[in-house]
Amino acid sequence: MSTTKTRPKVGILGGGQLGRMLLQAAANYHVETFVLENDSECPAAHLCHHFTKGDIRDFDAVYNFGKGLDAITIEIENVNVEALEKLESEGVKVFPKPSVLKTIKNKILQKQYYKEHQIPTSDFKITNHYAEIAEMEDFLPGVHKLGEGGYDGRGVQIINTKSDISKGFEKPAILEKMVVIDKEIAIIIAINEKNETAIYPPVTMVFDPDLNLLDYQLSPSELVQQVLWKIEAVALAVVRNFKSPGIFAVELFIDKKGDVFVNETAPRVHNSGHHTIEAHYSSQFDMLWRVMLGYPLGNTRFILPSLMLNIIGANGYSGDVVYEGLEEVLKIENAFVHIYGKKQTKPGRKMGHITILSNEKQDLLHKANKIKHGLIVKSV
Repeated sequence: MSTTKTRPKVGILGGGQLGRMLLQAAANYHVETFVLENDSECPAAHLCHHFTKGDIRDFDAVYNFGKGLDAITIEIENVNVEALEKLESEGVKVFPKPSVLKTIKNKILQKQYYKEHQIPTSDFKITNHYAEIAEMEDFLPGVHKLGEGGYDGRGVQIINTKSDISKGFEKPAILEKMVVIDKEIAIIIAINEKNETAIYPPVTMVFDPDLNLLDYQLSPSELVQQVLWKIEAVALAVVRNFKSPGIFAVELFIDKKGDVFVNETAPRVHNSGHHTIEAHYSSQFDMLWRVMLGYPLGNTRFILPSLMLNIIGANGYSGDVVYEGLEEVLKIENAFVHIYGKKQTKPGRKMGHITILSNEKQDLLHKANKIKHGLIVKSV
């Protein structure tokens, strides 16, 4: 798609923080950007060349938005896939392909995809009502995941025993056999239209147990060589079988024996790749533009080890946002602050992230701890 004569027209479905950071990277390229989002005050609204207010789940809104574009991508899976299929049939390039979105946006289809392609993943059962779990008591403990619509920890319930069954979902869902996890890992892979791949070093993810949301991550992950090879091979199998260009974040579990299981895949730029903005030569956002515009894939090597910490809305605060302690954070050496521009905070809402660079793991952890206790997201 690369051309010096006319600027390619590229659209993004969704205007949240991922769209915002994608647009920040787009400023380096010869491209005209378009965003479709229901909220005209969203984080990405003022950074694109053209903003359209509309529902990314509505067929007509997505189709009318995309029909004049050269290419279109997403920042969330919950989009109208049928409209993207029609756009693709009319010559609009879609990253990733609608066929991939159809599989990934539904966790039931996603798990069946892993099974079909012999990709290691935890055992699972399909349910339509939580009461069905009562007949699967031998399968517990498990994790109940809503088939469609869950994100950022929503749509996930831990079912340890029979007494937890009522926490489950009344809609189509999967019950996954719980894996005793040693580490949770994410690895980002880019693939272009020539089927060439670029792999970022894996990161270790640490989750907030109450919010079931990423708290912080360390890059690169400390892994023995054999496990690293296994992770790369499994993640490549996931991506190659999609037969689609794009950028993909594959989340995996490693158990105590060093066995690897795919948890989920995101067919887009991802929270687990935010550190790449400062810590790597080519960020995940830069990389996706390279893929969409037909440029050579970027350099995925890291410049320095890093820790990425999510900035989360504090409990007990809802309303117009105030960042308490931000000035102290900005005094910390090699700490890079990203505020997403969301005007309203609420408990557990992602409001930004901070990436810290250092050669020393203890230095990274010490600075992250200092930030966690010093920066509080409140409301007026």
